[in-house]
Formats: sequence, C-alpha cells, structure tokens
Amino acid sequence: MKLYPLFIALFFPIFSCTTAPADIPEDTPPTKIIQRAQEAMDTNKYPLAVEYYQILQERYGDIGEYYCTAEYEISFIRYKQKRYAEARRGFENLLALYSEERGQYLPPRFKVLAEKVLLRIDEKER
Repeated sequence: MKLYPLFIALFFPIFSCTTAPADIPEDTPPTKIIQRAQEAMDTNKYPLAVEYYQILQERYGDIGEYYCTAEYEISFIRYKQKRYAEARRGFENLLALYSEERGQYLPPRFKVLAEKVLLRIDEKER
C-alpha cells in the first residue's frame, strides 16, 4: 500500500503531460507540428492529432501544402472514427480548393487521396 503514493508521484506527471498540444511554442516549424500529430495518430490519440492539425492550419494555413495536409488528415481521422458525414464534408471542402484557380499550385497527392477515401465512404454507406 505504501508504494501507491510513490507510483502516483512518479507516473502521474508523465501521463498528464502527454496529451496537451498547448505547449507548442509559436515558432515551432510546421514539420514538427505534423510530426507530433502523426505520433498522436500512431497511438490512436485522434483528438490530440486533430488539435495539432488545427494548430497547423491556424499558424501555417496560408501555405497551401500545410493547409491541405491538415484538412486531409483531419478528414481522414474522421473517416477512421467512422464519422463519415464529417469526413465527407472535409474531403469535399478540400477537393473544392482544387477546382479554384489556385488549385493548380496545391500538392496533387491530397486530391488523389481524398477522392479515394470518398469512394470508400460511398461503399460503406451503401
């Protein structure tokens, strides 16, 4: 029984600090934010990953590649969570960007990936 307080004292700080992205300094490069989001996804911490991608959009959303990365990944997380209506909206919003004039300057991989996942959503909703 006396080990229980020691366990809490040693491990609670570790677990309590691993979930909040609020500690990302303003000057954190976008690649680092993406890396943290991917690490959260790898451990199925989807809400945390979404928060990282939202930070990416807020800070670097004016750069097409980062905006598309965040929009695609957030939509893909919704897909993995079986929240198909939300995923569909996100993928359709992303694809709408490609039909605009600036769409020719966006990375084509997100368009291809979004179209593929939308087909999967269609299959699941039949």
